[in-house]
Amino acid sequence: MSMNDPISDMLTRIRNGQRARKDSVVSPASKMRARVLEVLQREGFIRGFSEEELGKHKGLRIELKYFEGQPAIQHLQRVSTPGRRVYSGSKDLPRVRNGLGITIVSTPRGVLSDAEAREQNVGGEVLAEVF
Repeated sequence: MSMNDPISDMLTRIRNGQRARKDSVVSPASKMRARVLEVLQREGFIRGFSEEELGKHKGLRIELKYFEGQPAIQHLQRVSTPGRRVYSGSKDLPRVRNGLGITIVSTPRGVLSDAEAREQNVGGEVLAEVF
């Protein structure tokens, strides 16, 4: 079965894993998914991730993070979809919860958080918002 939106699939696996209080979840591996996970790890929303073999294919094991029994990620939503791409300039990047959350942006300089994109003065496709 083909997957139309692999990033949305990974975000849903993270959301479902946290609701079920799992320590970690597994998602098929890709470079774009790994870049998004690097941003989540840098910003402190997940403990980490590692690549592992899943039969013939590679997968990403995502270590979920909790604080006092509550998930570190309260809200995780895909913004740009295959049917409706959302782009934003560096000055117009959305602020999530007045700066408490982050927006994940795919830029020509790689996948960055909104603060990093503003600092480097680059815009791009708004992938997801997290808080």
